[in-house]
Amino acid sequence: MASLGGALMQIENRLHAVLVHHSIALLRVAVGAVFLGFGVLKFFPGVSPAEDLVMWTTDILTFGLVPGGVAIVAVATLECFIGVCLLAKRWMRLAVWLLAIQLIGILAPLVLLTGRLFSGPGDAPTLAGQYVLKDIVLVAAGMVIAAGAFRGGRLVRDEPQLQDESPSGEPASLEASRKLQTVLECDQRAIAIPAPAATRRGRFGRSARRASYSTNPSSLR
Repeated sequence: MASLGGALMQIENRLHAVLVHHSIALLRVAVGAVFLGFGVLKFFPGVSPAEDLVMWTTDILTFGLVPGGVAIVAVATLECFIGVCLLAKRWMRLAVWLLAIQLIGILAPLVLLTGRLFSGPGDAPTLAGQYVLKDIVLVAAGMVIAAGAFRGGRLVRDEPQLQDESPSGEPASLEASRKLQTVLECDQRAIAIPAPAATRRGRFGRSARRASYSTNPSSLR
C-alpha cells in the first residue's frame, strides 16, 4: 500500500506540474475558440441562438439608435477579433480590455431583460436565461487570462512537503506565501528598474574611465 501511495503521489505531482505550466495557456486557447466560434455564427442570420438576445440588449443600451442588423454584425466582429487574439496570443492587452467590455454586454441581459430570461415555470430561467448564466464561467476565465496577460502573472508551484513543516522549520503554508511574495517582488523590480543606458563614447567616455582609474587604485596594478 505504501508503494502504491508513493506511485500515486508521483503521478499527482507530475500532473500538478503540467497544470501549473500549461493551464492558463489552455484556458486562453479554450476561451478564444469559444469566442471565435460564437462570433462566426452571428454572421449568419438565424443561426446563432443568441441573435435575438443581442438585438434586444443593444436596442435597450443604445436607446434604439443602432439597428439590430448592425448590432449583430458589430458584436460578431468583436467576438471574432477577441477570439483570434487569444488564440494567436497577439495584442493581448487590447484583447483583455475588449473582453472586459464584451463580458459586461454579455451579462447586461440579467439586469435589462430579467423578465424574459426568468419566465419559466416558477420563475425558472428559460433557455436564453441559461445561455446567459453560463457566461459567468467566461467572466471568471477572463479574470484569470487578464492576470496572466498583465505584468506577466503566472501560477507558482509549491513543492510538496512530506511533513507539515518545511526544511527551514517554518509551516509549509507560510513558506508558500513567501515564495509567491518573492516572485511578485521580482516582477515588480523588473518593471520598475530601467535598463542601463548605453555607454557613451568620445570625450565623456574617456573622462569617465579616467575618473574610475583615479578613484580605484587597485585597477592600475
